[in-house]
Amino acid sequence: MAFQDLLDQVGGLGRFQIIQMAFLLIYNAMAQTHTLLENFTAVILGHRCWVHILDNATVSDNDTGTLSQEALLRISIPLDSNLRPDKCHRFIHPQWQLLHMNGTFSNMSEVDTEPCMDGWVYDRSSFLSTTVTEWDLVCESQSLNSVSKFFFMAGMLVGNIVYGTLSDRFGRRLLLTWCLLQLAVADTCATFAPTFLVYCSLRFLAGMSTSTILTNAILLIVEWTSPKYQAMGTTMAVCATSFGNILLGSLAFAIRNWHTLQLVLSIPMFFFFISSRYELPFVFLFHLGINVFLVQVLLGVVKLPANYLSLWALKHRGHRISIFFFMSMMGITLLATIFVPSEMSTVCMILTTLGGGICFASITCSLTQANELLPTVIRATAFGIIGVCGSLGAAVAPLLMTLETYAEPLPWIIYAASCIFTSLVVFLLPETRNHQLPDSLQDIENGGKGSRKTELEDPSIKVTHF
Repeated sequence: MAFQDLLDQVGGLGRFQIIQMAFLLIYNAMAQTHTLLENFTAVILGHRCWVHILDNATVSDNDTGTLSQEALLRISIPLDSNLRPDKCHRFIHPQWQLLHMNGTFSNMSEVDTEPCMDGWVYDRSSFLSTTVTEWDLVCESQSLNSVSKFFFMAGMLVGNIVYGTLSDRFGRRLLLTWCLLQLAVADTCATFAPTFLVYCSLRFLAGMSTSTILTNAILLIVEWTSPKYQAMGTTMAVCATSFGNILLGSLAFAIRNWHTLQLVLSIPMFFFFISSRYELPFVFLFHLGINVFLVQVLLGVVKLPANYLSLWALKHRGHRISIFFFMSMMGITLLATIFVPSEMSTVCMILTTLGGGICFASITCSLTQANELLPTVIRATAFGIIGVCGSLGAAVAPLLMTLETYAEPLPWIIYAASCIFTSLVVFLLPETRNHQLPDSLQDIENGGKGSRKTELEDPSIKVTHF
């Protein structure tokens, strides 16, 4: 007798499954906050060079006469091509003559300027500190800010490969428990990292564990429920990440110091690690120029109705048509952003929130379809491969934004085209709505003939098989 058949007899959603699901949903929500953590802890703040007459606390007002801060800034910092104070250069000597001129010399920035030899002054109106201010990841070092994000995504990729295989071999629960501990230790230690290299290494370890928590939590929910409740379980698992988004956006708004924020989100993981031993058997917001705190919360809020819509579609319209609808709509939404100027911040925010909701719904549908296509014996490994593809997409997406230098709409066209293409390819997959989860490769081979469905419906075959 297959495990799913046995589960149907003892109850597909009893007290055990409900308690287990509750804890797994909490793990999913908290793991999601670590996935998006650097949206707030690695923000590049406004900055300029430190200059003696402007920023030295020992310089008195008498030393500079009655000059205002704006005047001192003008004689100390050159203007860039957009006629704004340059972020990475300063005048070697104060240019007093600029106080009596309406314009600037075109060649002055080449002759009389130098890099920021004494550090930078940061605009701390939005954030008190970030990893950027911690290690001065600006100007010639600004590319290092992307390195830390790359390390985290690379960790997710490696985690999907390594831990996905180990989950199939040693069990979901064991690897989930280990990854909760690894995430707690890695991101707690990252808070106190003495160097940027150590910080990146710890974020790599955090990425490895985060992907496994998200994957194994969904697998445990699905595999311990009957087919009748599997779509609901997957939807609730994805919905849990929306609470993670809301929690992260709310805490980041209240806590503007990156050390404190990371610590607040990391310490609870130790308690979840302990509970798992006794209760158990997924760049563009700094780009759109809109309120990152508000959008983070809105994305969390919109995920709830979006996933309810996806659950309704999965139940009443089939899995393939649901994926096709949400993926094609996401492509259309991305194309719409091309025609909205950045000055229309409200419209940009609406499109971003709508696109996020559609994206969440498509993820729910895709995870449900994948769960029902893959046999139990290789499900975690296959989900690891799927996670690798997701991590590669997450790593490539920011790089595609560099194509804006050639044509501003080009990245968005690529994103939209890939969504629309994917929505069409899904029709090559079989429809799995209301089908049993396959336990073995043999079930996959016999699935087209409906052998398992026949076994469940025909008592004589059941007796013969037993």
